[in-house]
Order: sequence, then C-alpha cells, then structure tokens
Amino acid sequence: MSAAMQELLSILDLEELELNLFRGRSHAHSMKRVYGGQVIAQALVAAQRTVDATRLVHSLHAYFILPGNPAIPIVYEVERLRDGGSFTTRRVTAIQRGAAIFSLEASFQVEEPGMTHQLPMPLDVPAPETLKTQRELFELAPHAPEGLKRYWARERPLDIRPVVTEHYTTREKLPPKQYNWIRMTGPVPDDRPTQTAVLGYLSDMTLLDTSTLAHGRALFEDEIQAASLDHAMWFHRPHKLDDWLLYVQDSPSSSGARGFNRGALYASDGALIASVAQEGLIRLRTRPSR
Repeated sequence: MSAAMQELLSILDLEELELNLFRGRSHAHSMKRVYGGQVIAQALVAAQRTVDATRLVHSLHAYFILPGNPAIPIVYEVERLRDGGSFTTRRVTAIQRGAAIFSLEASFQVEEPGMTHQLPMPLDVPAPETLKTQRELFELAPHAPEGLKRYWARERPLDIRPVVTEHYTTREKLPPKQYNWIRMTGPVPDDRPTQTAVLGYLSDMTLLDTSTLAHGRALFEDEIQAASLDHAMWFHRPHKLDDWLLYVQDSPSSSGARGFNRGALYASDGALIASVAQEGLIRLRTRPSR
C-alpha cells in the first residue's frame, strides 16, 4: 500500500469526541483549502458512525459553505433526523473556528431486493494502461501554474488517467464531456462503509473541470475562480474498489458564473456503482488595469 493511500485511510478514521461529535484532520499536502472530496468522505464517515450497521448509505446531498483551512482540524456534528422502519436520515455539519464550512444530509436503507437495470458503460474508451497520468499531463500543460504542477508531482492516493487531454495543452473549445479512469494506489478495506467513503472522496475529482471544456478554458488557469458549491451522490450497487473505475462526466449547462456537471462511476466489469451531480462556481476574474 502506498503511503498516500495509508494517509487517506488514516484521515477517514475520525476521532470521536462525544456522542454525535467527531474530529478529522486534512491531508498533510493540502493546498490553500481543503479538498472537497475529503470533507464529503469524512462527513459520510461521521454519519455512518451513528447508524446501525445493517443500514447502508444510498444517497447524499451536500453544500460547500466556506473554504476549509487544511491547517486546523474539522469538527463534524451529526444530527439524528430520523430512524424509520427501513430508512435512516442524518445531517452532518462540518465546523472550523465556530463556523459551518460544509453541510451534508445522507439517507441510509436496509438492503432490499427489487427491480434492477442500468445504462451500459461506454465501450469505445481506450484502456487506462495506454493513457498518460494526470500528473504527466500537468507537466506538459503550458498554462498550469508551477505550484499546481508541484502539487500534482506529490504522491497521491489515486491514479487518474484522462481520456480527453486537449484542454491540458490548448484552449480549443471542446464538447463538455470527458472520461477519466481512476484507480486507488492501494487496497481499500473490504467493508461497505469504507468503500462508500472512498467513493465520496474520489467523486469530486475532475468533475467541475467538465463545464469549462466548452469554453476552451481550464480550472487551473489564473483567470478562473472555481469552487464546488453543492454535491449530490447516489450509491447504486456495492463493488470492491480493487481495479480501475471509469468516471463518465458531462456538463449540460453553464450560466450565471456556475457550471453544472454530472458523473457516472463504472467498475471495470461494467457495473454502474454510483452517480454524481454537482454545481460549481466558474467565475472569470477581472484583471486590474495597470
């Protein structure tokens, strides 16, 4: 297991402070703000700690309120909204210095049999072994800030292999759709709560980028102010995270300095394991006159 993967599992193991109250820390190599997927995953872990083990998360809906400071701990406060016959609902608020920075509501369900179908995984996608890593592509990106290149040069808990690569090297306007292969850099424990938390962690990766493709821009440009605003996720079927996942993403709309994005996470055997939707801030900065 890589050191980065060990660290990820470590930060997902929250400290219990009191009933319904937990504390988490951030990645040691975080940039100026906490990565959104980390807060999603930790908040989900906090909620799971208050739910009977026979009930598994099937959906979550979240809002990013303030940027998280990676230098100080995050406190997660869980509200037990409902414990019904089949469903359980929890609300989690992430707090730093007395202020809410993130909120999440998650619904859990007792497993039940039922009708089953799914849209098939796209077939015309190159194999991940034939593609460059995101780290290698950032090294070739002429518009990427040097600080971002150094950040991506560090060891990370996941390996990302983009299929659409033109936006790393050009400013051509592209269809707002992309495929990314993602694989964790170490084994994920074979338990459902950890697997869903890891899925929550990686679900924020590359998603917001999709809404910039139609405009020939990229999130890492200095002219763009970008931030996730909200995030929703649905967990369809369990699957071990021991191989590549294909993250299929598209952006149906951008307007009002916001980009809307959708994602579907497929296992390598074609199983659709989760769906995601997110709206984010995509604001062009106004350069001061010289």
